Amino acid sequence: MSYEAYKMNNIGFTTKQLHAGYNPAEHYRSKAVPIYQTAVFELGDYDRCLRLFEYAEEGHSYVRFSNPTNTVLEKRISALEGGAAAVSFSSGMSAISNTLLNLAKEGDEIITVNTLYGGSTTLLGKLLPDYGITGHFVEDENDIESYHKLINDKTRAIYIECLGNPGINIIDIEAVAKLAHEHGIPLVIDNTFATPYLLRPFEHGADIVCYSATKFLAGHGIIIAGLVVEKGGFNWLNGHFPQFEKFYAENKAQIGDKILRQVMFTKRLRMRFLTDLGGHMSPQTAFYLMQGMETLSLRMDRHVKNAQAIAEFLEQHPAVKKVNYPGLKSSTYHALSKKYFPKGPGAILSIRVKGGLAAAKKVLGNVKIFDYMVNVGDAKSLIVHSASSTHFGQPKNIQEKAGVYEDTLRLSIGIEDIGDLIADLKQALDSII
Repeated sequence: MSYEAYKMNNIGFTTKQLHAGYNPAEHYRSKAVPIYQTAVFELGDYDRCLRLFEYAEEGHSYVRFSNPTNTVLEKRISALEGGAAAVSFSSGMSAISNTLLNLAKEGDEIITVNTLYGGSTTLLGKLLPDYGITGHFVEDENDIESYHKLINDKTRAIYIECLGNPGINIIDIEAVAKLAHEHGIPLVIDNTFATPYLLRPFEHGADIVCYSATKFLAGHGIIIAGLVVEKGGFNWLNGHFPQFEKFYAENKAQIGDKILRQVMFTKRLRMRFLTDLGGHMSPQTAFYLMQGMETLSLRMDRHVKNAQAIAEFLEQHPAVKKVNYPGLKSSTYHALSKKYFPKGPGAILSIRVKGGLAAAKKVLGNVKIFDYMVNVGDAKSLIVHSASSTHFGQPKNIQEKAGVYEDTLRLSIGIEDIGDLIADLKQALDSII
């Protein structure tokens, strides 16, 4: 048997999304990744038990720590991102919150932007401060000096999104990564809207990538899932992270210096947070996620093609006040889109309609194919009013900094026939003229 695609690095993205990380010979030669639907695994003997619990040996003992199905998923997303290691979580917010808790402790600070998903804004602005971790929001995400003036000896990371939600703005990743590294801190990017097919943040200087894998990675809208991927090689022993220095000292003997220096973030994330806080992904969910990922590149090509056509249509419709989509030449972010998203800037866009909240509600009530739902990244097209859902409860000034107004509608463009999608939006928008 000569099958080796699972470990080949010199193959294309679409080939990797089908094969990376899974050797059938290690799983009774099943071509599909098996679902290990069990809570526990045999420890073997006393000595092996010690090695497993010291993380000195790769293996499985209890599913809250790891599972063979999830391990394949983690290897696959690492391969697609060009990263060194990954951890799967029960949700995107679990992935983000555990990432930030791994980076910061009481008294530490995280620099971030206002153009985030509402849940992330609440996490950094309200929840983490209760645990002594402060989120500082830059004044202008497009101005590198806005980041620079917030950095101090308590700063532990900069956290941004690949595409803002719902304003779909683009931050100059390389500039922010350069600033972060000058101060010995990592850049963390939520890559949910782009996926590694459209953007590989590690190639532009990012150190950690987070996902709500619920969205485009899965594509079918049937699971809640999160992923964290580490680039590898960041110097966590540079004096800014005493918790990592302690972790290194405690685990160097059994895990090994070389491994820890390469993937210490991931090791600590699994051992201290996934294991002890319990936000693990079920193996069934991991299986469903991999089914979606097998068609990721094919779907994203169609998503982007449809989104570009719809953005161009909406820009010309008389009922639309503004379209936020970097693929448009009129967009402030068009140049950055061409730099970072040569295959297209995703399939999420937002619009402001003429006529305020009443007009927005009428559009929501009249669409026939676009479904009124809070999710994004489904193969099916969705629409939502951000102010009353994803950014609900936030002060008006905070919403507006994220590009959310009473007349804002966010659209997640699916893979349906483009003529049907445009016709649906046209009849709904025509109703408010």
